[in-house]
Amino acid sequence: MENERGFTGRTVHDQTWRLMEEAGELARAVRKNDGQRTLTGELVGSIDEELVDVLIFTCSIANRLGIDLTDAVRAKETFNETRTWPGTYQRTPAAAR
Repeated sequence: MENERGFTGRTVHDQTWRLMEEAGELARAVRKNDGQRTLTGELVGSIDEELVDVLIFTCSIANRLGIDLTDAVRAKETFNETRTWPGTYQRTPAAAR
């Protein structure tokens, strides 16, 4: 996908900035979906389109850094099982359920 779009020459830094731009576009799509105002004449994509763009740039960054996102998600969720967040209930680790 990166070859077809001409992204191969971009650095992690470049792709990270592009990811942030896409996150902003996602935020605008959510605002529009919630009925909040958007700028007059502003083209706002759909939430699903913008989520895909965020995912594409996330994968691009992971690929450049040699990160296996499947492994990273599993490791992060294992860690999250041990965490609590202020104002939330105490979680029961999956192994104890």
